[in-house]
Amino acid sequence: MDVSQSHLLLKRPVTIKAVVTPRWKEEAQQQLQSQINQLDSQLQQLDMQGQRAISELQKQNLQPPGPQVMQQIDNIQIQVNQKKSELLEEKNQLLQQLQQVQMIELNQEVNHGQIEGLFRVEPGDNLVRKMQVEVLLRDGVVEEIRGDL
Repeated sequence: MDVSQSHLLLKRPVTIKAVVTPRWKEEAQQQLQSQINQLDSQLQQLDMQGQRAISELQKQNLQPPGPQVMQQIDNIQIQVNQKKSELLEEKNQLLQQLQQVQMIELNQEVNHGQIEGLFRVEPGDNLVRKMQVEVLLRDGVVEEIRGDL
């Protein structure tokens, strides 16, 4: 086999970065606000479901409710509160991200994620350098590809 013909296709992580533009900021803020609104709606649904479950228990049982019913009501309340805490923590993180997006300066580069890409490696290639590739986007359009292809 001719050595010059030997090569291998490998996968590598490709870092995607975005240049902060007014459009990028607006889209990022809209996306975060949409996620926050979704969480608010989930919190409202959770409250209603918890209240409905407690009402059903109270309707089905004698007044005043016995210890078993009170335990079931407490359990429902505990589950609702745990889920509420998780959703509120997630909302808090999104609000922090929203604040960070608002403070980012224009033309700054920010990480936008990572994808996998195939690349060709041959004898004599520097594998470490070939593994370090970035794609820079400006409003969704590839502006620059950095690294050894």
